[in-house]
Amino acid sequence: MEETITKSDIIKPENLVYKKTDLMTDNVLSYCPGCGHGTTHRIIMETIEEMGVQKDTIGIAPVGCSVLAYEFMNIDMQQAAHGRAPALATAIKRLLPYKTVFTYQGDGDLAAIGTAETIHAANRGENITIIFINNGIYGMTGGQMAPTTLEGMKSSTTPYGRDWEMMGHPLKITELLAQLPGTYFVSRQAVHTPANVRKTKKAIRNAFELQKLNRGMTFVEVVSNCNSGWKMTPVQANQWMVENMFPFYPLGDIKVDGELVKK
Repeated sequence: MEETITKSDIIKPENLVYKKTDLMTDNVLSYCPGCGHGTTHRIIMETIEEMGVQKDTIGIAPVGCSVLAYEFMNIDMQQAAHGRAPALATAIKRLLPYKTVFTYQGDGDLAAIGTAETIHAANRGENITIIFINNGIYGMTGGQMAPTTLEGMKSSTTPYGRDWEMMGHPLKITELLAQLPGTYFVSRQAVHTPANVRKTKKAIRNAFELQKLNRGMTFVEVVSNCNSGWKMTPVQANQWMVENMFPFYPLGDIKVDGELVKK
């Protein structure tokens, strides 16, 4: 006789596969459909919940697409001026060293106006975690070229593609930071597939755990898409990211326990 599955069986706690973490608010995400910001938000909050450090965590929201992170993350949050999140995180961590402190920044914020703040905080070995979303473009302000825009990549300010002779080379700021003695863990991941989500969550968990050791900055880059800025559907943007972004920004750990990973 075929077993009948009732609705009560389906919703039993032991059958639960996934539920929204309590550390994500019920506010509707403002990000474009298909954007990696929402997924990254979720796994950061899941990690903090699983670590049980909600009351001892402070996040820093900068300027850009992620400026409203404090609307979605149910933890203590501060907002910093454009590019200044590492400076604010430095102050908070030095005043409250027992807190887990992280910044959440895009490439225009971190690698353009905030380049000096980022590099010097890393070089000082500030015991903070930086989570860096790299979609190779200024997403919020109209799709202009960013420091991370690939050579030949079109944007609203490079309609014929980025020309390195005129506009310079794309900036691999994550590799640059990995060279500094003040960084302890540096990793580059992505969130476009379930497998990559798991790897990114592991890297973020590792970054938060290592922050407790007070051995320097921990840094996780998340290569993402910007389907609206790239003028593509979410599916097309993910495929373009795999074919073009990943060869230039390869995924994986770059620095572990203060030592560069040999490729």
